[in-house]
Amino acid sequence: MATLREVQKQQTRQLLLDTGLELFESKGYAATTIDDIAAGAGTTRTTFYLHFASKAQLMGEVVKTVDAILTSVDDPSLSTVVELGKRDLVRTWLNRKFDQWEATRPYLHAVYQAAPIEPEVASTLEDWFRDVAADMTSGLDRADRFDPSSRKIRCVLAFGQLEYLSQRWISTGWFVDRETCLETLTDSWCHLLSED
Repeated sequence: MATLREVQKQQTRQLLLDTGLELFESKGYAATTIDDIAAGAGTTRTTFYLHFASKAQLMGEVVKTVDAILTSVDDPSLSTVVELGKRDLVRTWLNRKFDQWEATRPYLHAVYQAAPIEPEVASTLEDWFRDVAADMTSGLDRADRFDPSSRKIRCVLAFGQLEYLSQRWISTGWFVDRETCLETLTDSWCHLLSED
């Protein structure tokens, strides 16, 4: 059972994360200081440093939060969807990601702002991309579909399309209607990942 002190520590950490995210959204990542985050959370710079070594480390937690949101409803998992290679499963999985974009928008907006100026955040984002592509590749490996030397690039291209579309949506909304985006991306993923 968690002690009151542990619960308070967790609440303060979450408050710092939430405040940082709000400030990154309103002021921008670069313009937001640690003092801004601490003051917005009703605490001090010292308290911030008890929880995070830097803004970049706070952003690392933001990436973990996004990953948790994006994978929380994956049934079947992306790896299994790729392994099975069925159009209806691919379309359903992609549609769920589109549904999650509203919830992940502030997190990803902050991450994409931070990555160009924070090597640690850029590295975390790249690791996340690589891990997802590797998970997809393991699905192709299990299915034994396509030449093994092309499996990784197929997955990188497919996931890269989704990530790019997500970034465009974050900055401009649906620049082409959602249904057209979903059908076209599904076609592309099936071309890259399925032999159907």
